[in-house]
Amino acid sequence: MIEPDLARRAEAAGIALSYRDWRGETAEVSAETVAAILAALDQAPGAGRGTRAPGGGRAVGRPGPAAAGRPPGQAGGQLPSQDQRGPDPRGPDPRGADPRGADPRRPGRPGTDQPETDPRGAGQRGVEPPGTDQPGPGQPGAAAVVPAGRRWGFTVQLYSLRSRASWGHGDLRDLADLAAWSARALGAGFVLVNPLHAAEPLPPVSPSPYLPMTRRYVSPLYLRIEDIPEYRGLSAAGQARIESLAAPLRARNTSSELIDRDAVWTAKRAALEIIRQVPLTGRRRAAFERYRQREGSELADWAAWCALAQLHGPDWRGWPRSARTPGSAAAAQAAGRLGSQPEFHAWLQWLLDEQLAAAQRAALAAGMDIGIIHDLAVGVHPAGADAWAHQDLLVSGLSVGAPPDEFNQLGQDWAQPPWHPQRLAAAGYQPLSSLFGAALRHAGGLRADHVMGLMRLWCVPAGMPPDRGAYIRYDHRASVAALAGAAARVGGVAIGEDLGTVEPWFRQYLADSGILGTTLLWFARDGDGAPLPPGRWRRACMATVGSHDLPTVSGFLTGEQVTIRARLGLLNVPADAERERAERMLASWQRALEQQRLIEPGARPGIAGFTTALYGYLARTPALLIGVSLADATGDQRTQNVPGTSTEYPNWRIPLCDSEHQAVLLEDLPALPLVMAVARAAAGRPAPPGR
Repeated sequence: MIEPDLARRAEAAGIALSYRDWRGETAEVSAETVAAILAALDQAPGAGRGTRAPGGGRAVGRPGPAAAGRPPGQAGGQLPSQDQRGPDPRGPDPRGADPRGADPRRPGRPGTDQPETDPRGAGQRGVEPPGTDQPGPGQPGAAAVVPAGRRWGFTVQLYSLRSRASWGHGDLRDLADLAAWSARALGAGFVLVNPLHAAEPLPPVSPSPYLPMTRRYVSPLYLRIEDIPEYRGLSAAGQARIESLAAPLRARNTSSELIDRDAVWTAKRAALEIIRQVPLTGRRRAAFERYRQREGSELADWAAWCALAQLHGPDWRGWPRSARTPGSAAAAQAAGRLGSQPEFHAWLQWLLDEQLAAAQRAALAAGMDIGIIHDLAVGVHPAGADAWAHQDLLVSGLSVGAPPDEFNQLGQDWAQPPWHPQRLAAAGYQPLSSLFGAALRHAGGLRADHVMGLMRLWCVPAGMPPDRGAYIRYDHRASVAALAGAAARVGGVAIGEDLGTVEPWFRQYLADSGILGTTLLWFARDGDGAPLPPGRWRRACMATVGSHDLPTVSGFLTGEQVTIRARLGLLNVPADAERERAERMLASWQRALEQQRLIEPGARPGIAGFTTALYGYLARTPALLIGVSLADATGDQRTQNVPGTSTEYPNWRIPLCDSEHQAVLLEDLPALPLVMAVARAAAGRPAPPGR
């Protein structure tokens, strides 16, 4: 029982005292959890340094453009929110995207803070009422671009996609080439990639794209060394030295062995140090300086953190106290002990910025009207650069995660500090707006991981298990305006990962701002649990079969997904019972595919036939975007990430392979019948059943 005074303090801080769990039942938050969250919010460092806008200006206390959709005087943690999420098969470390499988149309229940109608008085339909100050879709900067018609494209974990020229790890030239080929040969309109966020500046390099050291800057692992203009200025001996670094890594491209990021970064860093000796031309030097000026203090902080991490290790919490304050003279002096290292790391980001721009240009030149869609992780590593640079905005005593669900019945801890709701509001949500803008600079779109985090986050106090958390609310008017406005400014699409049980009013709110949702085929069911007929899918979404946190189609069909989870102890039911459940699910989808005449009645197709039929099913929905997993299209069996694991499974290190576990290179794709068949199916041009 929570005492009235504690309840009042919780409400003032935006902490939900109850939520609806994945079964649709009311779950109460303990008084101990509430007290611990309040203590963490109170103990978070103050905003003494201020939160800086791009270029170094301070934004704390001055509402920025992102606050345009927030009513005056509305505190960031005060709005009611829908707190239930469905199945969230995501691991605590590394992080992944989170498919959620509960029924997204289940209404709220009395006694929770998930009302059946819009809490702001929208009525029974749950739509934002006319006359509010939320900018409408027709107002400047209010809405992201919504595609005028259907588009499809590949979704790919870029590190896993290697070519004959890459260094054992997919890179930005591989991305450009995939986009250009799929546009010209197959008519693809986009390519969606995993988060390309930067990790540690020295080995060991963390593998998870969803637990980065920064969300603003890009991992140098994605650089194509030979595309750096100064590479061409090297002597023959210099180029030979670089070739000797690349050769053993290229030899691994044809192997199905795990990706070795440490080896790749060690070699690329050595090559970059060689290239750095080539002087920049006057034009190139001026371009570099313009980039540094544009990025301002954000780039300076990232570069300083990298230098300090090389000196003291990548966890700023263990650094000498004098170096723990970003922007301080002591921190700058400590970073300076490594000489030109801060400039080196700024230079790397400039090179990455150029290659990101080149990839988008290649996509558009090949005929894509969207091009590259980037993915933004929901948070950052607590030891990393963003957590160091924004101590005044992040709460170190809490960790973002997920409550118990069907797939992860103990809950999840993603090891990421959440935004401080009141301080983010005081900053006018400018930090979010700036982050979205940076991610969209060279992109045709942005996918926001766990978009419900714009409204509320499940926060777990330090030392407590994941199921002992609670939801903290944020001002969704301001946060949604930040995402929609950033996309609108570049004419890009915005996609929110809104999987699971979300109140209809919030989905409609996102849609009214031009933000598309996400629908996964495996979780698209009607009220009685049967597959949702194509005609009943929503239009304003990206539709996919699964995600990187779920087994591939091949993994489902072979039972690999049950075998792995049973071996890793991730099931709370006997493995045979889980296999029976999986078989029932597959059988229900086979019937749905038969009803759509995508497969022959009574005949269990093989991996190729079933995969092609599933993507043909997506093509019959009204979804504006269809994402085709490149791993599905090659018949790969292995899952990229098994939620609930860390080192027990090789998460995020599996190269692209086929159903026989043979490596598949970028150059191999045009010759693979399954790739071509799945692409035709997604485009609405499937071969007749049985072929």
